[in-house]
Amino acid sequence: MPAIAMASLTDLPSLSPTQTLVHSNTSFISSRTCFVCPIIPFPSRSQLNRRIACIRSNVRCSIAEESTVSPEKTSGQPNSAGKDSTSVDCVVVGGGISGLCIAQALSTKHANAAANVIVTEARDRVGGNITTIERDGYLWEEGPNSFQPSDPMLTMVVDSGLKDDLVLGDPNAPRFVLWNGKLRPVPSKPTDLPFFDLMSIGGKLRAGFGAIGLRPPPPGHEESVEEFVRRNLGDEVFERLIEPFCSGVYAGDPSKLSMKAAFGRVWRLEQNGGSIIGGTFKAIQERNKTSKPPRDPRLPKPKGQTVGSFRKGLTMLPEAISARLGNKVKLSWKLSSISKLDSGEYSLTYETPEGVVSVRSKTVVMTIPSYVASSILRPLSTAAADALSKFYYPPVAAVSISYPKEAIRTECLIDGELKGFGQLHPRTQGVETLGTIYSSSLFPNRAPPGRILLLNYIGGATNPGILSKTHSELVEAVDRDLRKILINPNAKDPLALGVRVWPQAIPQFLIGHLDLVDAANAALKNTGYEGLFLGGNYVSGVALGRCVEGAYEVAAEVNDFLSQRVCK
Repeated sequence: MPAIAMASLTDLPSLSPTQTLVHSNTSFISSRTCFVCPIIPFPSRSQLNRRIACIRSNVRCSIAEESTVSPEKTSGQPNSAGKDSTSVDCVVVGGGISGLCIAQALSTKHANAAANVIVTEARDRVGGNITTIERDGYLWEEGPNSFQPSDPMLTMVVDSGLKDDLVLGDPNAPRFVLWNGKLRPVPSKPTDLPFFDLMSIGGKLRAGFGAIGLRPPPPGHEESVEEFVRRNLGDEVFERLIEPFCSGVYAGDPSKLSMKAAFGRVWRLEQNGGSIIGGTFKAIQERNKTSKPPRDPRLPKPKGQTVGSFRKGLTMLPEAISARLGNKVKLSWKLSSISKLDSGEYSLTYETPEGVVSVRSKTVVMTIPSYVASSILRPLSTAAADALSKFYYPPVAAVSISYPKEAIRTECLIDGELKGFGQLHPRTQGVETLGTIYSSSLFPNRAPPGRILLLNYIGGATNPGILSKTHSELVEAVDRDLRKILINPNAKDPLALGVRVWPQAIPQFLIGHLDLVDAANAALKNTGYEGLFLGGNYVSGVALGRCVEGAYEVAAEVNDFLSQRVCK
């Protein structure tokens, strides 16, 4: 769920050190993909002849043509190696945003090596946690809420045919943090830094001196987000900006989150430049020395630091990608096992509405949650399965409610309107809700005239007890918090539109996270399972935009693997 996010770390020159850290991610709940699987077509006689020629020369071949015949059903056992079975170039397990974008990236950028790609999904719909609901004049999200319009994200949007449906928030919309009973704006540009009242003068000076390197040196061990920020930028930056930001992005505990894993770009600034400012200048210099290819002229040009969605909500993206992939996307297919054949290909067995089906593929990409991947991969590698089982996904609830406009406190209005992206709540401020997004202010046509729509997140690593609460109790908790901050205490009860509880919402990038990912990948490689790739938000990052960027990265890895084995 994209959070009350700020800007992109790709715009380092325009941001202060504090902004660089705060404006790095936009996801309350990530769009994790779910557990799924596909149908594989039979090759034609000419394709079989080509494959036989490849096998005889001990080289695996990538087939350019797409076959059209469905695979045979089995009685519960995989097809025998090579007999009457179809081989595709890649099976992507998981039809959430990561899996769909990997398939689209392969189709648009790497079709020569991966012409035949299948996406499989255990649910009866695509999109993973992306959930848009439209009813009674309201349009709301119950998973991710928005994304940062980076160039990779915009490329995916354009390639999906959604350029004309893209909507962008006001880049000048303020973001607020609750502190001492008042909503205080977060600085949106460097010129705001001297004037914003979220921090004291002493806190600002401490942050500035620390950013240029006047702070304790790195401790020599992997730091938590809290340790890194307190050491580099001081207590006020941590308590009033970064702690609520971690709650908003990861629904996490910054004393346990790894700085290197969760905010790697900022962590690397100090590593590369000796300080955050030094690393920023060095990054700018290196970027200026490197010639960039011209920007794709098809891409829109967002103004300022903004966030994006679509005319009918985020669900338009997975649905558009699925429509373009067509019969390459297979729903209600549950993966039961994977094995590697003597030919070097993988055999995947699925439970489907039509029975048990076996599929063969040169490569497999697992974009399902790590705990599901752990179970599937255990027969292949106990070490990989053990590593994947250790990631923690805390629960988060998305509570969408509506009030009449007159319910907003006068002091929270700007020019008579509720304006802004939303608000974040530090855990020290006596409210349970993690944060609130002003959905009807952020994007058009999200609520009927005279009404406001608020998307609230509650739960996370510091409050897993939400799982024991009823939907009514969650609405009451959110309403109680809002009446302390944003809503008039005597306002009428809100209209509760939707409550979605995600029992395992966001993978936590805890200390040691990257070591676990590396251990899982190494275990698969060391036991002979090259061509089996791990993807999804626990690998790429939890923001929707990072899932898309990670999809392009995984697609490039698959392409490289297949290109080395293509039959010339």
